[in-house]
Amino acid sequence: MSAIEGIFFDLDGTFLDTADDFIIIVNRLLDEHNYPPMDEQLIRQHVSAGSRALMKLAFKLPHGDELEAKREHFLRYYDQHIQNDSRPTSASPYPGIVPLVNAIEDRNLAWGIVTNKPKAYAHSLMAQAGLRDRCHAFVCPEDVSTPKPDPESLLLACQQAGCSPERSVYIGDHDRDIIAGKKAGMITTAAHYGYILPDENPFDWQADVNIANAGELELWLDRINWEVPA
Repeated sequence: MSAIEGIFFDLDGTFLDTADDFIIIVNRLLDEHNYPPMDEQLIRQHVSAGSRALMKLAFKLPHGDELEAKREHFLRYYDQHIQNDSRPTSASPYPGIVPLVNAIEDRNLAWGIVTNKPKAYAHSLMAQAGLRDRCHAFVCPEDVSTPKPDPESLLLACQQAGCSPERSVYIGDHDRDIIAGKKAGMITTAAHYGYILPDENPFDWQADVNIANAGELELWLDRINWEVPA
């Protein structure tokens, strides 16, 4: 058996619950254009799909210039909103995440964030959560030529943290996370508690591990004695 060397997380819907910020900004934009508010649960389910997908859903737009303009508008408002450290919708780690990180650090293992969220937003949110400086690796789309589901960002994170991909775990709440993890040769974990569309079944992603909360991953790691399973 080989010891696990690193644990890496997707950000939105896996490490941090960031949906409330998205809900505020999407409905602010809709209100400005005299549209009715969008159901909060529907916004929450689509957060991992990204800002373009949210604007497409909210305004029922096809791909094109109008959609890109709405997305740019959204990103400007979102940036202004999340820079307010005292906002009531501040993103927070999911239950079980901080104990899991503590357990990883107690074993002197590496951990980090690999996300398709732009760097300025991702770093701000992690800093507000008080966890940015504890990461051994932090990879955003600006750091690579091709983001997830390409494995480049995961391989870079392993390089930053000094870990072997085959001895590392990647946790995400979207099929692109599991695809990227498999391509990188990592142990993949599907976070069923994340932002998952109603018509999606995370078991279909065929991750190596499936968890209903972050605490379950720590239990699984304890059960396998933090070693790469055969």
